[in-house]
Amino acid sequence: MRPLVRWAEASTKRRLGRECDENGLKMMWPVVGLSVAVGGALGAFLYYACTVPSSQILGPALVRGPAEGRRIALTFDDGPLSPFTEQVLDILRERRVPATFFVCGKNVERFPEILRRIHEEGHGLGNHTYSHPFLFSCSRAQMAAQIDRTQAAIEKFTGYRPGLFRPPYGIRWFGIFGLLRERGMQMVQWSATGFDWKLGTEDIVREALKGIQPGAVILLHDGVGPARPARMDRSATIEALPAIIDAARNAGLTFVKVQDFLPVA
Repeated sequence: MRPLVRWAEASTKRRLGRECDENGLKMMWPVVGLSVAVGGALGAFLYYACTVPSSQILGPALVRGPAEGRRIALTFDDGPLSPFTEQVLDILRERRVPATFFVCGKNVERFPEILRRIHEEGHGLGNHTYSHPFLFSCSRAQMAAQIDRTQAAIEKFTGYRPGLFRPPYGIRWFGIFGLLRERGMQMVQWSATGFDWKLGTEDIVREALKGIQPGAVILLHDGVGPARPARMDRSATIEALPAIIDAARNAGLTFVKVQDFLPVA
């Protein structure tokens, strides 16, 4: 903190010149220190409120389901994207596992037939915005457009209008919960992840299994957000998925859709 205090002293002297004597500056040190502390605390508060998946400060989000019943939910973000979403669907069908897909509207428009397959095979659907932006870079009107454009695309190709929403990168921002309330939608985060956007197959399995317990909501990815490089692929996720499913079942856990964790209206 000392460099910042020295900078504040020099800055104050420049601003106030001869009107500010040494005694006056010394009286300001507690104020400077308090300002730095408050700024740091505010930054930490915002970081927790906006980025930590389990935070409920800005509004309510489903992070995990009840432990009763030994159920868990697989979720996939950023699709649909060929061929990876189709490969995920093949594995899920072979193992008779339901899942929930949080889709991006722009990818829905690129691969409507894959979206239809997700829906027709009985999986859950959720809204993951249209172009996968950081919500803190969006105005309220822009956030609304991201939600509504994706809702319209999903409904156009499936006849279904999702009630679930997951923010890109899991990052919430001011105003998003009001928009969801207006639309009767529920935010969904996660309690476990394979960090499959950066890890290889074995590490994805290991990380995902760390969080597998009754009520877990597991985050994986079947696609790539429209704003991300198209060259990225999800091969490691595809290779890891069977091992994750088998390990969970061997632990006596049953797979359900995220919707099954919500109270029946």
